[in-house]
Formats: sequence, structure tokens, C-alpha cells
Amino acid sequence: MPRLGLLSLDVSLVGVGSLLALALRENFDLTRDRLLEFVPYFTATLVIAFLVFAIGGITRAIWRFSSQSEYLKITATLTLVIIGAVLITFAYNRLDGVARSLPLIQCLVCVALLIGARVLHKIAHDGRQIRKASAGFLRHTDAEPVSTLLVVGISRLAETYLQAITELAPGRIVIAGVVGRTDRHVGRLVATHPVLGELRDIDDILNDLEVHGITIDKIVVATSFDALTAVDRATLLTLERSRNITVQFLAEPLGLDLKPQATPYRSNRPSELSFEIPPLELLKISKRRYWKLKRAIDATVAFAALVIFAPFMVIVALVVAATVGFPVIFWQQRPGLGGTPFRLYKFRTMKAAHTFDGRRLSDEERLSSIGTLMRRLRLDEWPQLFNIMRGDMSIIGPRPLLPCDQSEAYRARLLVRPGLTGWAQVVGGRTISPEDKAALDVWYVRNASLRLDLEIAARTIPMVLFGERICIPAIERAWRDLSAGGVLKGKLAYKTENVL
Repeated sequence: MPRLGLLSLDVSLVGVGSLLALALRENFDLTRDRLLEFVPYFTATLVIAFLVFAIGGITRAIWRFSSQSEYLKITATLTLVIIGAVLITFAYNRLDGVARSLPLIQCLVCVALLIGARVLHKIAHDGRQIRKASAGFLRHTDAEPVSTLLVVGISRLAETYLQAITELAPGRIVIAGVVGRTDRHVGRLVATHPVLGELRDIDDILNDLEVHGITIDKIVVATSFDALTAVDRATLLTLERSRNITVQFLAEPLGLDLKPQATPYRSNRPSELSFEIPPLELLKISKRRYWKLKRAIDATVAFAALVIFAPFMVIVALVVAATVGFPVIFWQQRPGLGGTPFRLYKFRTMKAAHTFDGRRLSDEERLSSIGTLMRRLRLDEWPQLFNIMRGDMSIIGPRPLLPCDQSEAYRARLLVRPGLTGWAQVVGGRTISPEDKAALDVWYVRNASLRLDLEIAARTIPMVLFGERICIPAIERAWRDLSAGGVLKGKLAYKTENVL
């Protein structure tokens, strides 16, 4: 089902759940006047649900692969939706006609409906796959040899591998069972396959299987080599030598046996200048008490902004859908705190890169007039309030760069969460050099405080309304302070131009 269809289905389930909650609260004694009183709260719930579900991404998960983490996300998202609906309706009519217990009943019913729909779909899908596997086994028994495997490891990777066998090789590969690293899961099931014992007893397990006429051809280890103890490694090595059994680590055919580089982002752009904060100062920065307060402020302000601007965000989303098309949300992967990648969300301002006949459009052709206005007023940045709620970003901080622009020389700017607005934006803007931006960002990292954040927030409003203005004294002060503090490394060569 297309994503828009799943979104509509989820919002419809919220609507059904809300009406059912009202019926339960009123003991199914619903009158016309009672329903009319419920309309404002009901409408607010559906509008916020549509917006939060679309941006939050709970409709993107495939139902038949839903998991406990997905159910927790649904519960948290629905709680946010109902809190937002309560606040908006309270501001509209002080929750006239909405009983105090109704939001709680509504939350429980809606959570049950959304999670229940996914669980039922998953159960039905698993049943079809088991029947498909059985039919496949009967078809292939006489046609080609069957390989019998034993899987070592109890993890999501093992579960995914077992599901892949059921989906892609029914009847050609038989799973005899799963072996864990301890005995705590013996007798339980992993994707319908029994846990037979622990790895140290694998010789006894193989002997027992042979008694039942089952000969193992291959042992697949669904965990990394480094995660195994020395005893486990020796057991597998001895087993491979003493028996005619192949031992294969699942990471090898997937090309995942090599360790990733420690640095997730590295720019190819050469740089003769770098910013390195001295270790003692770095320690002081990391222990600054303001960071905890800053995170609390971020979460509070972002939530309040989402509640206040929710109707306007719905309007912007509808305008984007009408002028640019679906999806209305655009995302990019950016380096966040410590270089950890995260998805940054924006409203789309550009049309598709190609026309229906395959002609590639230039950026000027793709950017709509509405998109230009949205960028000018920073309306496309509103979805980043969800990034702030999740902890990916902060209200104030260095703007997150594209991975190709995040040079290792400027890595000091990643010591704090990226921000919706920052010092480099309010005193520099988009036209200053990357070196000047980095200097302003690192200066902010060293001097972050509540007073500075309030100043940045105050400067952001005129910047959005009247445009950017470059403050040369602020840029020069940043360079002087960084140089005096021993932060600058390499050749200092920069140039600023007065474009006021």
C-alpha cells in the first residue's frame, strides 16, 4: 500500500478510536448535542495526527515487519498527538464538552487499534509464509538436494536471516534449530525455530540431531567474530576440523566483516587551517552545567512551538503538496553531535529533478515561487522542531552541514548539537567563507551560555524578517579569541570583505 494510503489508514484508525473512546466514556449514550461538542477536539486530533504521523514517520515501517520498538514509537507519538489536541482545544474553547478522562481512554483505544492492526497483519503474513514454506518443501524434496543448517546466535540479525530463508528458499534450506551462547533461551522460539541449547554443548546437540536422522551441512554464525569468547571460537574451530561441517559467519557474504572507519565523515576539501580546542578546555566545556539546562529548554520550546504552529504547518504542508507535490517532507543525512549522522527534515521547496519526458531540470526551474518565499522566511525549517524534540538538534547551535562540507579541520564545531539557528547565521549569513563560519561556530562552542543563546534568538527574528547582515567586528573577534586561546592550528590565511 502506498505511503499516503497507510497514512490515511492510520489517521482513520485514530478517528475511529476517538469516536469509540467517546462512546465508551458516555456508556454508548450519544446524542446529537454531545457529538457536536466533541467536533472541535475530534478535528484537532485528526489534524495533529496527520501532521505528526507524516513527519514522525510511523507510517513508513512495513506492517508485517513491525517490532516492539515500533510499538513504543506509536505509543509515544499518539501521546504527543493527544496532548497537542488537548492544548489546542483548551485554547479554543477551554475543552468545553470534553470529559477529563476522555483523552486517557482515547489514548488507550487508539494505541490498541494501531498496534493491533499491525500485529494482526504480521500474524497473517507469518502464517502465509509458513504455509508457503511447507508447500515449497514438498515441491523441492525430489527435485533438488536440501541443505540443513544450524544457526548460532540469538539476535535481530538471526531473526532476519531466518525470515529470509523462509521467504527466499522455502524447501531448499531447512533450519534444524538455533543455538544460543547461554542456556537461558533453551526451549523458546526464534522466528518459529526452536532454541536447542548453548554453543558449548554443540557436540551433544549435533549427536542428538543425528539420532533423529538430521545431518547438519552448515553452521551459520549470526554474530560477529569479535563478539564470541575465546572458548566459543575454539569450539567452532574444533567442530569444523573434526566434522564435515562448514562454519560460516553471516557477516562475510554480506560484506560486513570489515570494521568501519572511526570517522564517519571526511571531506576531500583540502584545508591549511584547523581548529583544535586544548584538552583541558575541552574537559571544562564538556562538564559545563548549562548543557543539561539547554536540553530541557530545547525540548520545552520545541514542544510548545509544535503545538502553537501545528495548524500553520498543516497549511504549509498542503501548499507544498499543491505546488511541489508529494512527499511534502525532504530529508538529508547530516553529521550531528560528535559526528553521529541523523536525518534532518525540511519542507520541500523544489520540484522533481526530471520532467515526465525525462528532461533534467535546472535548480532554478525546480525552485517554485512558493519555495523561494519559504526559504526567505525559513518556513522550510519548521519540521526540524521534530529533530529538536528527538534530541538530534538544538534550538541554538552550529547549523548542520552536508557531510561533504564537514571538514575534519572543523570537527570542533561538532562538540555540541547542531542548531536551528546559530551565531554564524546571525552575524555572518550564507555569503561568508567556510573558514569564517567555522571560526564563528567554534567560538560559540567555547562561549555558549544562556545569555548568548538569548542574544542569538533575539537576532534571529530581524534576520528572518529583514535579511542577513554581516557583522565584521564579530567575525574578527572570533578569530582573535581563537588565536589567543591556542585553538587555531596551521596557516592562518583568511579575508573578510565589508558587504554591509
